[in-house]
Amino acid sequence: MPRGLMVLLAAVTAVSIAVVYTRQESRLLFAKLQAHQAERDALNVEWGKLMLEEGAWSQHRRVEEMARQRLNMNTPDSAHVRVVRITRDATP
Repeated sequence: MPRGLMVLLAAVTAVSIAVVYTRQESRLLFAKLQAHQAERDALNVEWGKLMLEEGAWSQHRRVEEMARQRLNMNTPDSAHVRVVRITRDATP
């Protein structure tokens, strides 16, 4: 076999091995990408649920109810309400 043909055969073999290796790496990286995307989607769903739960826990009606029950707080009648107005004065 001529020497040029041997070099060409070696080059084709090396390139073929490189292509197979690159495709395998590409498959593995794509599988990792899909796993990370699935994890991201699951975390987004959980975040949405937590935001809904936070909204439910922080409703004014619920906060007021807890203040009345646990802290014995109540709304003062109008005789006990004072309005304080603060004006900005230019002089100290």
